[in-house]
Amino acid sequence: MISSDYGKSVNNLYCNSLTKYSRRESIEVNIGNVPLGGHHPIRVQSMTTIDTMDTIGTVEQSIRMIEAGCEYVRITAPSIKEAENLANIKSELKKRGFDVPLIADIHFTPNAAEIAARIVEKVRVNPGNYVDKKKFQQIEYTDQQYKEEIDRIRDRFTPLVKICKEYGTAMRIGTNHGSLSDRIMSRYGDTPLGMVESALEFLRICEDENYRNIVLSMKASNTQVMVQAYRLLVQKLNDERLQPYPLHLGVTEAGEAEDGRIKSAVGIGVLLEDGLGDTIRVSLTEDPEFEIPVALNLVNRYYNRENHNSIEEISKNLIDPFSYKKRKSVDVDVVGGNNVPRVIVDTSDLEISKYDELGMVGHIYSEKLDKFNMTDQGADFVYSGSKSIPFMLPNGLKEIVDYDAWKMLVDTTTRFPMIEYANMSSTAQWHTKLNFVSVDAANLDPQKWLKFHDKNIVIVLKTDNLHGLAAQRRFFIELENNHISNPVVIQRSYEEINEEQFLLHASTDVGGLLIDGLGDGVMLSWRSNRSELKATIKRINRASFGILQAARTRITKTEYISCPSCGRTLFDLQETTAMIRSKTDHLKGVKIGIMGCIVNGPGEMADADYGYVGSGKGKITLYKGMNVIKRSVPSTYAVDELIEIIKEDGAWIEPEQLV
Repeated sequence: MISSDYGKSVNNLYCNSLTKYSRRESIEVNIGNVPLGGHHPIRVQSMTTIDTMDTIGTVEQSIRMIEAGCEYVRITAPSIKEAENLANIKSELKKRGFDVPLIADIHFTPNAAEIAARIVEKVRVNPGNYVDKKKFQQIEYTDQQYKEEIDRIRDRFTPLVKICKEYGTAMRIGTNHGSLSDRIMSRYGDTPLGMVESALEFLRICEDENYRNIVLSMKASNTQVMVQAYRLLVQKLNDERLQPYPLHLGVTEAGEAEDGRIKSAVGIGVLLEDGLGDTIRVSLTEDPEFEIPVALNLVNRYYNRENHNSIEEISKNLIDPFSYKKRKSVDVDVVGGNNVPRVIVDTSDLEISKYDELGMVGHIYSEKLDKFNMTDQGADFVYSGSKSIPFMLPNGLKEIVDYDAWKMLVDTTTRFPMIEYANMSSTAQWHTKLNFVSVDAANLDPQKWLKFHDKNIVIVLKTDNLHGLAAQRRFFIELENNHISNPVVIQRSYEEINEEQFLLHASTDVGGLLIDGLGDGVMLSWRSNRSELKATIKRINRASFGILQAARTRITKTEYISCPSCGRTLFDLQETTAMIRSKTDHLKGVKIGIMGCIVNGPGEMADADYGYVGSGKGKITLYKGMNVIKRSVPSTYAVDELIEIIKEDGAWIEPEQLV
């Protein structure tokens, strides 16, 4: 197996700059009347969920998507008959005055792709299953045998390339982490490099045929893997002197509601921050028209982003962008070192005076029992500003107080000072265990930090730069370059934006750093509706834990790897996901994959503990990891059978045991 360490010796060739926003310039790809890449805006797209043979249903859903702002409509074509029906769908849309480019989504059927390419403006092929069938077999190939496999792919794939070239049809070569072929897995493993090579094998065939109307994607449900794969793809294109093809960004199986939005932003947002991406699709387990506003909220942040305040260039970057490694920091009380990232909730706008008010940060008070119960999403600290909480805090919760108020406290056992960076030199009283110092990312004086190395300091890193992720990232990199190992809490504040924007912006800004192993904690503020402060603080607390989970840095709840549905789906995904969630959402740290069909189902099980995959009308296949446990289970009791598998595996906990 080839090592996935490619790129570690090369210094950041995946983006134009780590400090100045600059969108990667790709070649222009013609997709009907809506070109992609080049100097065109970042395009937004989605995918229908209606059976492709239902022409009117697909057309009407497409119209709802278009009216929401969708610029490309993708439709599945799992067989020849669906591919042929794309002509009827296209004709009906035109009759109704809609000329949006259509994309045929192809997986296992090259014949369907060759038909669709003559009808629609773009076809999407998945190199993991376009020619190969996944059997989860480990096969050792000699170089000659591997070459023969590539020649086999060339023979089967070239006809589609020639048709696309003849008809002016664009193509997306879309790798999915969950459907890498056995051949790729055997040589490169389940790695970002394997994902990249899977696409490049097909891309090189296109280049040999002088066909370049191509878009590339590297999608995964694991946000760390996804981000690393896109970065590595860009570097490989540069290294091999291939064209800078446009990138389609997306997190597969992101899920639903708040979790789906957070996970999408963590994966997509960090790439947009570095100028990568020409079109995005947010994959939610919801009707597709609801994906569009989320996507628009993500891309709209980057209009005029290049006008941000300048950030000093980075002289040397010790952070590896192609693999996850947590930054090493010293252990200061419960922050940093091997501790999980801590959650600090800013409650300074609200004067807390009663026990039950701590419920908004996950510490639930029972008046009847006169005791606290901390939930799995109980905050580690509250920042109360100048108004210290006037009662003993429950176990598991500590308080941060502004320095002037803190030094007047009698009991500072679980209360710690927040000191302003500018006041460090004049601070006379330090806590013996833990001190927080608030500093702007633009202020880094290495000698000053080294001078106070013995003060048990945790840095609270803030920024008001429009390009804030880059500003904070630079601070982290310079800490590394100067061998400063204080723990760092990422602080971000947001004003006058709605709840969805808050979730997306915070997930991008904080999650993008966490994915690179940067950050020992998170501290968010969101000041929007001051009349609902308690509800707002509760949302902030929940979002903080959600971001940590989406970035794979602190797991506090069940994770659902749930696909967004499409015309291939064999059951009601939204209803089924809600049902499974209602019965399993107390299983902290368990990952459950819920897939509508077999396209990504088996492969995505590699990233899940248990799986629920549609395998026929009314039939479900249940997995443990990538292994099938039960086949053709009637959907009427498949959820109960899934729970039985979890119980037999010893991973089940009865909900009442958690009370």
